[in-house]
Amino acid sequence: MTSSASALPRKIVVGVAGGIAAYKACHLVRDLKEHGDDVRVVPTPNALQFVGAATFEALSGHPVSTTVFDAVDEVQHVNVGQHADAVVIAPATADVLARLVAGRADDLLTATVLVATCPVIVVPAMHTEMWNNPATRENVATLRRRGVTVMEPAHGRLTGKDSGPGRLPEPSQIAEFVRTELAGYRTPFDWEGRRVLISAGGTQENVDPVRYIGNRSSGRQGYALAEIAAQRGARVTIVAGATDVLETPSGAEIVRVGSTREMEAAMNERAPEADVIIMAAAVADYRPANVADSKMKKGSADEELATLHLVENPDILKGLVARRDAGELKDGVVIAGFAAETGDAMHSALDYARAKFERKGCDVLMANEVGVGKVFGQTTNSGWILRRGAEPTVVELGSKQVVAAQILDAVNAIASE
Repeated sequence: MTSSASALPRKIVVGVAGGIAAYKACHLVRDLKEHGDDVRVVPTPNALQFVGAATFEALSGHPVSTTVFDAVDEVQHVNVGQHADAVVIAPATADVLARLVAGRADDLLTATVLVATCPVIVVPAMHTEMWNNPATRENVATLRRRGVTVMEPAHGRLTGKDSGPGRLPEPSQIAEFVRTELAGYRTPFDWEGRRVLISAGGTQENVDPVRYIGNRSSGRQGYALAEIAAQRGARVTIVAGATDVLETPSGAEIVRVGSTREMEAAMNERAPEADVIIMAAAVADYRPANVADSKMKKGSADEELATLHLVENPDILKGLVARRDAGELKDGVVIAGFAAETGDAMHSALDYARAKFERKGCDVLMANEVGVGKVFGQTTNSGWILRRGAEPTVVELGSKQVVAAQILDAVNAIASE
């Protein structure tokens, strides 16, 4: 699925409300600009108490106005929204949410939203008590019913010493989410109440206290799945291997593990509560039979580093399917896996993925053709989605968030059957 708004440059309006997180809008504007978008900033008057108009003008390359009485001859209060490919408000305060619900048009930002027929993405940021207030919750629900995408806020440090839900997601996360919506993959808030368990990243099998056996997986695809699932309203837990450099998806719980056996234990512990389980981690197939207590020395008499004896690791995905089939997990739980394959002279990567799909017994399998410079460590992905009783769906090269949206749509189709 693609959108007519996917061709660059796209006209994106970045609305900024009057909250302390307004400074992050500067980074959002820069991110969107660096990806080729034409960005215009429309702040509220209160937003300019936090970041001056000159800053937004310098970053966007467009004049900044807050009122409907500027550029009246150009009918600015109508034209800005009419010609936008997307409107994203980040941060959106509780006050702006209330004014949007009421259909107010008393400044340029609210007038722009009232005119816009393009995707509107609202990114709230406020103290936890304000976010949880029934008035705010009802306003958010009303906007979603009207087709506005409202991102879930992050959990973390707020103004002062407070901490909790209400923090603005990082600008890079917002920008990637906007690009996913503009690619035609809207994010419905339809997974509220679902519990989603996702593994991500590569596992590391210790050789000694210094060395380990690992792989090139960054965990980006697993985190993208968690981000989109959380934005659909799910309660998300990530069992994460080597993913230290990634931003935590909004509202997700992170469980850190090292080895494949640690990941297996963490997944098995949490699997009985899950409605959806996705094994996106690149787990090590083998581990050293013995782990040295001290650093193994190069050139030692017994040449202990020259030969490593390996034993097979457990198959976590296959084990979860077996538990499901034995009735140990929730009825109707959907299990998805990944297949990182390479082709050879005899078979294609897809051929090997089909065979793995049959062996694993999961409901959905995302197959990637991997190799140097492909998938692992990259920001993009491609491949095929395999489902029971259906031909493989080709997944064109796109951001990992766009790929995540397609995988979750496939999972949702099975869960809805």
